[in-house]
Amino acid sequence: MLTLKPKAIIYLLISLFVGLMSWEAQNAQAEGQFHQEVSAEDAIRLRILANSDSISDQAVKRDIRDEVNAEITKWVTELDSIEDAAAVIQGNMATLEEIVATELAKKGLDQSFTVAFDSDVSFPTKLYGNIVYPAGLYEAVLITLGEGQGENWWCVLFPPLCFVDMDNAEAKQTEAETLQEEQEVEEEVETSFFIVDMFESVWDRLFG
Repeated sequence: MLTLKPKAIIYLLISLFVGLMSWEAQNAQAEGQFHQEVSAEDAIRLRILANSDSISDQAVKRDIRDEVNAEITKWVTELDSIEDAAAVIQGNMATLEEIVATELAKKGLDQSFTVAFDSDVSFPTKLYGNIVYPAGLYEAVLITLGEGQGENWWCVLFPPLCFVDMDNAEAKQTEAETLQEEQEVEEEVETSFFIVDMFESVWDRLFG
């Protein structure tokens, strides 16, 4: 029966610990390189607060979201400057108000609402593909429907990132992003095999 010596056990544990730490460090570095963080000063966002969480109020929110997003996207798609985008959006706030009023009227709702362009709208951290928008205060179009007590919805108006899967409220991935994620998974698998190979190498040196 094979008996492990205390020194051998300690050496083995240290080797495994160092290997795992190296793997975690490489994984964190790769993740940091893949994810690009965007400053709050470089984005204009959209936030819509539904009247309530009822099915009908959420449906109204989604319809207004679609119309507002489609209109603003037409305005800012060809713009390169956030200052220009902000000026265009602020200059067309009346159009956004008309869109909201029209959608409410279509549904026969006599519901109050506000449409504002504010520089201090709070957002949580959101990830769109490999782009991270950290939590904080952003310039944003803020639409409040009725009491504004329902689940809200947000996206990025500039640079335009509101091309979303409306069922999940998450940004659609491009083919390149999907391929890159698949490559990351493959790298993680290869790293895992590296740890196993290292363990077997240490074991062979000690007890082979």
